[in-house]
Amino acid sequence: MKDHAPQDANRAKFQDKFVTLDGQPRASVALTDPQMLWFNTGTLCNIECLNCYIESSPSNDALVYLTEAEVTDYLDQLAARNWTVSEIGFTGGEPFMNPQMIGMVRAALTRGYRVLILTNAMRPMMRPAMRRGLETLNRDFPGRMTLRISLDHYTAAHHDAERGTGSFARSIEGMEWLRDTAIPMAVAARTMWDETEAEARAGFAALYARHGFTIDATDPGQTVLFPEMDETAEVPEITTACWDILGKSPASVMCASSRMVVKRKGADRPAVLACTLLPYTPEFELGETLAEAEGAVHLNHPHCAIFCVLGGASCSA
Repeated sequence: MKDHAPQDANRAKFQDKFVTLDGQPRASVALTDPQMLWFNTGTLCNIECLNCYIESSPSNDALVYLTEAEVTDYLDQLAARNWTVSEIGFTGGEPFMNPQMIGMVRAALTRGYRVLILTNAMRPMMRPAMRRGLETLNRDFPGRMTLRISLDHYTAAHHDAERGTGSFARSIEGMEWLRDTAIPMAVAARTMWDETEAEARAGFAALYARHGFTIDATDPGQTVLFPEMDETAEVPEITTACWDILGKSPASVMCASSRMVVKRKGADRPAVLACTLLPYTPEFELGETLAEAEGAVHLNHPHCAIFCVLGGASCSA
């Protein structure tokens, strides 16, 4: 595993949980409106992508498979804690590598939650058992489950440069099956290429039109364009004064409304993290229960600044 501490230009920063390098009080974010609980189903993936923030691969089992029973336990905790969560998210790795994926999704849907699944729509999703499970879930809970496909770019050349030759075609094949099965879709893309947001959205609109995908390229919730997360780039620390300077509310930052459950290799129980983007940073592990995870999160990492506060990105739908 890589060193996930702040690097290079940021090494002197992000050292003190409460105070920035220049002695100002560090900004924190309270869990004011929990809307989404994420489950990382495991870091194993069928492919290995360049710049994968969680380093998923066919051999990385640093985060092991969650079970349906473990997911159900946290759903019970949601009810007991009266969190206002309306949506459950599943991410990985590749969620459809997990053999209990369909059962975990059903457990969430049965309780009335909407479900968002992040997937590359490739071979793990296209296995017969997974397709049958998805068809049944979509029949039993129409419109309540969305699959968000990781499609880095609307061209095969750029996408395959990150994910491997032929990966674009296999993802499109999976998306065409989802289209024909009437399972709602969204797309997650990246902004690492030299093009404007308008150009990127126009490119995705043309792709959707060619394939008959019912996805809105202009809607940031349906076509999500993620900024790159470069831990070596110099970024500012976020102080309490930044909220007024930036005209931004702490309530708009992702950790004000979400948490993520993971299970580390060798651990007896899963743990709850403050952020989906920092699965390997011990400071952002809040405890084993949702009750322990209700505390404020101090923005003591470059991702907090460049991705969430300044980039304005969110992993939710």
